[in-house]
Amino acid sequence: MKLHTTAILLLFSFGVFTMHTVKGSSSSEPMRKFKCVNLSARQLNIRNLVNYEKQRVPTDAIVFLTAGGIKICVRPNQKWVQAAIKRIDERHTAKLK
Repeated sequence: MKLHTTAILLLFSFGVFTMHTVKGSSSSEPMRKFKCVNLSARQLNIRNLVNYEKQRVPTDAIVFLTAGGIKICVRPNQKWVQAAIKRIDERHTAKLK
């Protein structure tokens, strides 16, 4: 009985160690930065955009983040893109006040 209990505890400890090691190794890897390869040609609804980021490499682009968490890459020189950036900046400024 004592050997049986020891074996179960040993297996349990090994399982916990293995789960911790696997979880630690995957979460300790640096996250890859999102990079635009394809740029969307369609105009997005500005009300659904919550944030943006400028990208220079591999191509000039604006990465918009939607309220649903989707990242969409667009060309930065379009008029609606500049209007969307201005609108998002205004929203962020208003929240800080």
